Amino acid sequence: MENNQPIIVKRVKKVAGGHHGGAWKIAFADFATAMMAFFMVMWLMSSATPEQKKLISGYFQDPVGFSESASPYVIDLGGTPTPAPDRTLNPEPQEEQSPAEDAQADIDKLQAESIAEEVERERLELLLQELQNKVEENPQLQNFKDQILFEITQDGLRIQIMDAENRPMFASGSARLQPYFEDILLAMTDTIAAVPNKISVSGHTDAQPFVGRGGYGNWELSADRANAARRVLVAGGYDDEQVARVVGYASSALFDRENPLNPVNRRIDIVVLTKKAQRAIEGAQGDVSADGAPTTPDVAPVSPDAAAPGDPLPDGQLRERLNIFEEGVLQFDQPAE
Repeated sequence: MENNQPIIVKRVKKVAGGHHGGAWKIAFADFATAMMAFFMVMWLMSSATPEQKKLISGYFQDPVGFSESASPYVIDLGGTPTPAPDRTLNPEPQEEQSPAEDAQADIDKLQAESIAEEVERERLELLLQELQNKVEENPQLQNFKDQILFEITQDGLRIQIMDAENRPMFASGSARLQPYFEDILLAMTDTIAAVPNKISVSGHTDAQPFVGRGGYGNWELSADRANAARRVLVAGGYDDEQVARVVGYASSALFDRENPLNPVNRRIDIVVLTKKAQRAIEGAQGDVSADGAPTTPDVAPVSPDAAAPGDPLPDGQLRERLNIFEEGVLQFDQPAE
């Protein structure tokens, strides 16, 4: 106890201004990034052509409009402006193609359209074959096969379901379907829906005058019957958006012109439209006659050999082959720029 030594406590005083971490690195990185961006802008301004500068100006003035008109990129990887015009600027004169180039472009377009039409026709003939096979194999449809007619026309595949003697599709003077006609439509719905083509549904009556309440006549009756057929197709699973047109013709387009009162004149036509016919209906490119009415091309029935029913296709093979045809159409049916 007598030899106890004193306890010495050393206190180290930290000097201000020593090591202060890596916060300066973040600030320097921001500065370096800003400088790189600045020099990049300066390089672009010095190397860009006047046309590129106008495109850049147009992009920053109207980015949405610039992107909708063409490519969203102002300058491609090669440093050249995209062909998209600046809608905020006055259009500049474009170099015109030579007559030879125009002629070659027209020839290429016609060849592409011809190939697309041929592929589409093959697809419709395949659909016709499948429908005929279904009629032959389905006991319900076999009883009415004399009332169902298939043919290929310039507008597409036309399916005509017509009245027979003492076997009407609708109640007299009404758009109320008979049960057997409803079964026919439902049996064919899934096959028609297997192709992406839109359809047109039309109703027809015979020439027997009919007058109902309020002047209700054959025109209204034929249109109501066509719409009733459309509702059955939709109820059977067909997409209503795929219906391009529903129309009534009354007795203006008789099937048997020599006998206007023949029951076959009372019919429902379902046309699986070609792309060209669909565009004509939608107003994209329709031929109009001198009186302003749309023209109807003459029908071109398929040959008996092509329309003859073949062996039934295995399950799923129809859709697979239709998809192959559709891919061919998509490759050649692109609109011209």
